[in-house]
Amino acid sequence: MPVMMQEGLVMTVAGWIRNLLLLLLGSEVLTDIIMQFVGIGAVIGVILTAAIVFTYAERKVCALIQVRLGPNRVGGRFGLLQPIADMLKLMSKEDIIPLGCDRVVWALSPMLLFVPSALAYAFFPFDNGAIFADVNVGIFLLIAISSQSVLPFLMGGYASNSKYAYIGGMRTVAQMLSYEAPMVFSLLGIVMISGSLKMSDIVAAQGEHVWFILLQPIAFVIFLITATAETNRTPFDLVEDESEIVAGPFAEYSGMRWALFFLAEYANLLAVSILATTFFLGGWQGPFLPGVLWFGIKVLVMVFVFMWFRWTFPRTRIDQMLAFSWKVLLPLAILNMMFTGIGVYLYRWL
Repeated sequence: MPVMMQEGLVMTVAGWIRNLLLLLLGSEVLTDIIMQFVGIGAVIGVILTAAIVFTYAERKVCALIQVRLGPNRVGGRFGLLQPIADMLKLMSKEDIIPLGCDRVVWALSPMLLFVPSALAYAFFPFDNGAIFADVNVGIFLLIAISSQSVLPFLMGGYASNSKYAYIGGMRTVAQMLSYEAPMVFSLLGIVMISGSLKMSDIVAAQGEHVWFILLQPIAFVIFLITATAETNRTPFDLVEDESEIVAGPFAEYSGMRWALFFLAEYANLLAVSILATTFFLGGWQGPFLPGVLWFGIKVLVMVFVFMWFRWTFPRTRIDQMLAFSWKVLLPLAILNMMFTGIGVYLYRWL
């Protein structure tokens, strides 16, 4: 496959902006500081835009799969303004604080939940050279930061002074910790093949050979399942199982505080789609088109796959879900890692 290894479109545009700022300001230090804030603002803008677009796309995909119409009133026959209407509705809702809750912990929970979701984007290679922190232990830091999202869920459930919210918080801990283990083991095979924990090296390794989805199909399936569970989406949305525990750890939240939980959910949906693109689909690499366009196309395909996955399978029970992780996915991921190690050794020996 032809690979675009020249400077990416994102870095070219960033270079133009930096040169313009340097010409206007005359200070490299001040220019670099402003460029960092521009990059952070661009990433936050992508997350917020994705949340708005994905709420609409989720309904349309659901309608397509379940043979329904979806949004078709607000904003014309296609309902294009439905996300805006939802946003205005949430902003106008009353902020209700439950009686007897731990106010500090309760208020911090939705804000802290968004922090690891946003920090994870610092390690994503959006284009050739377009990455905030291309560190040697990128995968390790990415997993360590994303794992912190368990704590805000538990904080929200514990501080709400509600047994339903507390049960939802404990379910979150059980579910997310259970599915993190097979997810990590599924990615270790890719680390073995690429020989690096650096995100850019993993993308480059796929350019030299083939996409890792062809070399690691079992790992891709495990990642797809575990990522669905990590983002608390059907059939693994036992965290907010309405038929059993009302609305999970955010049962006592309303208005924009409630919206922050779902903003983090869609930020995580975009994040796992970017991870799948980076680890299994060659990242930004591809023929003819600029790298960032290839990256965006692959990410949107993975977003559609996760939405398709959600609206196809029925919800499981909590005991079935945990047993499936520990008894099926984890042993399978370990076996895949073991055979990958044997294959890498034989390939290098031969």
